[in-house]
Amino acid sequence: MRRTARLVTGTALAVAAGGMAVPAYGEGAGSLAVLPSSAVPGTRVTVTTAACGAGGTAMGNASAVGAGMFTLAPGSPGKDASGHFRVPPSAQPGTYEIVATCSGGEHATVTGDLTVTLTPAGSATQPRGSVKTGVGGAFGADPVQTAVGVAALAVAAASGTWLLHRRARRDRS
Repeated sequence: MRRTARLVTGTALAVAAGGMAVPAYGEGAGSLAVLPSSAVPGTRVTVTTAACGAGGTAMGNASAVGAGMFTLAPGSPGKDASGHFRVPPSAQPGTYEIVATCSGGEHATVTGDLTVTLTPAGSATQPRGSVKTGVGGAFGADPVQTAVGVAALAVAAASGTWLLHRRARRDRS
């Protein structure tokens, strides 16, 4: 019973708070679609919004990532405003806010996030090279050293076997 009361109270408070929320950037409702939302330096990014109304235009600002200003214009009558910019090669990894401010009668400002990474999304980096452990392999780069090592081991094994055999004969006499 107590759990149900908390759920109902929490839901009521969330609805009340949602009704009193004020947009952070002016009166316009809507959002800014940033595609792709995750990009590497050099990628062309498309920004689209419906907040400017049918046929509306906007000025985009991608200065946070270092790309500067760009224009958003409707593609065809009744379509959303869209524009493009390129992520500069000097962009550092992180999440950047992209802003668009509508022109004309609508003075809405909408934002969207762009995440800059150094590797493309979905690509796995494969390890390359060798591991420097300080221990050589069985077959090094020099076959002469390998042959000398094998010969030394063979001499040691034969000598050990001969000494053990000699000792065993002495113990029997």
